[in-house]
Amino acid sequence: MSTAGVVTITRDVAVPAATVWDVLSDGWLYPLWVVGAARMRDVDDHWPSVGAQLHHSVGNWPLLLDDSTEVLAVEPGRMITLKARGWPAGAAEVVVEVEDRGPTSRVHIREDAIEGPGVLMPRPLRQLAIAPRNREALRRLAFIAEGR
Repeated sequence: MSTAGVVTITRDVAVPAATVWDVLSDGWLYPLWVVGAARMRDVDDHWPSVGAQLHHSVGNWPLLLDDSTEVLAVEPGRMITLKARGWPAGAAEVVVEVEDRGPTSRVHIREDAIEGPGVLMPRPLRQLAIAPRNREALRRLAFIAEGR
């Protein structure tokens, strides 16, 4: 993903990076912090290794669509790059980075469409829709990590 014009959302979290990473590496928690994910159906045993997938549903009951998210790259404890599918919009690349700041951490997330109809929308317009969703995702991630 080219990062030109892609909005990075940042949030300070009041727990060490390892605690945030514990949440990210537990695939069953995905629908608790990812906006739009409604439920988990399965998590590959080797999550969050490269190639591992989360099998989730998006939408609201009874209008749920089954889809998946795949790990494209990972630096355990520091960074994960995901290919998040969300039919009918297509797929997005999502990068979550965790900075260790001693007793606290700083988390960054950036996302952009990489496949499907979503790429037809001009990037600035896509980012207007993506940024608030990712801001809420980091808020939820922080609540989970800080509440552990």
